[in-house]
Amino acid sequence: MKEKDQKDRDWDREMREVDRLLAKLPEAEPTLGRGVPTVPVSPRPGLGVGAVGAGGTLPASPARGRAWITTWMRVGLRLALGIGMIVWPYSHACGLKLVFYLIGATAVTVAGVWSALTSWKRRLGIAHTLSIILIIWGLGLAGRQLLPRLYGKTPVPFFCPEPPTP
Repeated sequence: MKEKDQKDRDWDREMREVDRLLAKLPEAEPTLGRGVPTVPVSPRPGLGVGAVGAGGTLPASPARGRAWITTWMRVGLRLALGIGMIVWPYSHACGLKLVFYLIGATAVTVAGVWSALTSWKRRLGIAHTLSIILIIWGLGLAGRQLLPRLYGKTPVPFFCPEPPTP
């Protein structure tokens, strides 16, 4: 009995009704329901497949020109900071010098996060991969100093011991 009901339906009339209702939506696509095929676009929050973002723009494409250069300059400078931490010119065994070294390692990590966000936004895969490596490098630099002090078998002091008095 259901098959007979399906065959008797006027699909053209029903599709016109659907098109009319869709046209009333505030963010309706202008070509929707007019026989013009839509290109599927990767869904974004609040938008369905085939939808166009606010202002009629499609999702971001890989960066070109000035955006590409500035992103690579940021990544390059931050990589130089990370590599520079290898040749840290001061001892960083304890005390205030250790604090400054840990601030430098934190700066490497934060710089990596910042570069990762920028390179992700501008769709630069290699720059993003280098930024992730920079984050791991900064965490490794800090962990190399902090883990023995927090979990080591032999205590390593944060603050330098007082020299013995004669």
